[in-house]
Amino acid sequence: MSLTARIPFAFVLLLVFVAFLSDDVQSQSRGFTAQDPGVRIGGNGAGGMLQGLTSIQQQAFNAGRLVIQEVASVQGTLPDTESGLGPRFNLDSCAGCHAQPDVGGTSPALNPQIAVAKKAGAINAIPPFITADGPVREARFKFNPDGTPDGGVHALFTITGRSDAGGCFLSQPDFQTAVATQNISFRIPSPAFGIGLIEAIDDTTILANLQANAATKQSLGIGGRPNRSGNDGTISRFGWKAQNKSLEIFSAEAYNVEQGVTSDLFPQERDGTNGCQFNATPESPTNWTSLNPIDVPSDVVKFAVFLRLLAPPTPSTDDPTTARGRKLFEDTGCASCHTPTLHTGKSSVGALQNQDANLFSDLSLHHMGPALADGISQGLAAGDEFRTAPLWGLGKRIFFLHDGRTKDLLAAIQAHASPGAGVFPPSEANQVVSNFNALNEMDKQVVLNFLRSL
Repeated sequence: MSLTARIPFAFVLLLVFVAFLSDDVQSQSRGFTAQDPGVRIGGNGAGGMLQGLTSIQQQAFNAGRLVIQEVASVQGTLPDTESGLGPRFNLDSCAGCHAQPDVGGTSPALNPQIAVAKKAGAINAIPPFITADGPVREARFKFNPDGTPDGGVHALFTITGRSDAGGCFLSQPDFQTAVATQNISFRIPSPAFGIGLIEAIDDTTILANLQANAATKQSLGIGGRPNRSGNDGTISRFGWKAQNKSLEIFSAEAYNVEQGVTSDLFPQERDGTNGCQFNATPESPTNWTSLNPIDVPSDVVKFAVFLRLLAPPTPSTDDPTTARGRKLFEDTGCASCHTPTLHTGKSSVGALQNQDANLFSDLSLHHMGPALADGISQGLAAGDEFRTAPLWGLGKRIFFLHDGRTKDLLAAIQAHASPGAGVFPPSEANQVVSNFNALNEMDKQVVLNFLRSL
């Protein structure tokens, strides 16, 4: 069912509030079926800077906000573009991926990858899993042709045929075969609001939270473990599998993988084909000659600073139905993984120090069963393990789960349940989803309303 066809959010709240006041909620729910109220209406409640930043930090945030909205072309010769695109890429702008409900968010309702496929004369075919009303996606292949594990991103498009890339001839990956053989996995952009607070949470806090309420978690079948950096052993926390350690690594990898822009952190082009190299590398360099300290860092660093100083999303105000939904969210066991609040530690940025991050995540890996497994290993994360996705800002999201397979929040909840099969164990969420399914329809609805209030 489309978002526009769903019951309006305000009407659902009113209906459930009437039922909530009744002495017999069960009788009120006869003939009523819970459903996702859809994207919350009203202001975006996101996209601004953290409170309490210094003047120089505010300037750095605004500079980063401009950078994230820049559009890349191959040589920077097209109007209003910066150089560095390609040779292989998924999109030509960071803000194109991170657009909903504001700059820094996640996939918008209309997919900009459709337009960029043919932009500036490019001759790319649009892969079958990219649609105008579907999510922005990147594609990973599970295995190489020789059967060894792959797991890397295979960029959707090339710069072949573009007016700013004469003489470059590249073929797109064979997505048709990958889809036919189920050798492909998709990821959508994860929202970045409040991500600086996540970076500022101490490892000890994450570990202590994993160990808290151990008996309850064990009774629910919930385990969990952190992903860790392979060199220093500290906890990594960014990306769908918590595979990235820091915001600068996260940012530089996004520039390199999604746009094909090289930087000081990723200085080599992903494709070295002759005739397709047009710029000196890195293409996003440190600006040593700038007299303005705000402009000295590379665009990649400016992007990371913007993310670090980006405020968390603002939830709607609690009412009796969302308050009850919050309690049921906890009672069913959802909060055992989607931890409502983690506290930040010491930070060189005062606005990030000793703050409550109301992220609804334990930032840890959990086995999600074969139904959600993507067969991709990253760091310690196995093919069926994912980081608990933070839920703050969920009220404004359009697409759900790591691959954007659904717009329906209720369907996303149900997809968390999966029996074990083959090499993958059962989902750690099975008992929690069973507890949710045991609720009457009105109680399911208030949980959905609560989630859409975040």
